[in-house]
Amino acid sequence: MALPEPRVEHNPLLRLMFYRPEIPSNTGNALRLAAALGAELHLVRPLGFRTDDAAMKRAGLDYGELSRLVVHVDLAAAWAAIGDARVFAFTSRGSVLHTEVSFRLGDVLLFGPEPTGLPAEVLADARVAESVRIPMVSGVRSLNLANAAAVAGYEAWRQLGFRRSGQG
Repeated sequence: MALPEPRVEHNPLLRLMFYRPEIPSNTGNALRLAAALGAELHLVRPLGFRTDDAAMKRAGLDYGELSRLVVHVDLAAAWAAIGDARVFAFTSRGSVLHTEVSFRLGDVLLFGPEPTGLPAEVLADARVAESVRIPMVSGVRSLNLANAAAVAGYEAWRQLGFRRSGQG
């Protein structure tokens, strides 16, 4: 089964972007999350799974009608697609807490692959406005990718007054 056709808005509420995701169920869960938030989900290739993977379908492809999914061939294509939107890179080494960011409509919340997180060259990219972290107790390496996207996405949406996609 192929991925659903993307429905890209000109001014989306929020964008979740997964750079080279590797676990299909996390991406499927993020597709469901994007539907719940009224956000776009952007995936940057290469993907660590086939898009017809059963785990991805089980986790979220039934939300294809309610989701806005865009798959980019590489990071340069993703940057071109989002225009001048602000990009917040989520990393355990971030300098700012996710609750300290003042999110705006159209912001991009960027997450790295599950086992490694975002590479140094992506974190250093001029498009990244800030490296952001989600607080955790010491000794915990990281959150599950879909869980991290949910924590960040809901904080951003809360700050936006739980607007619905398409509202001014």
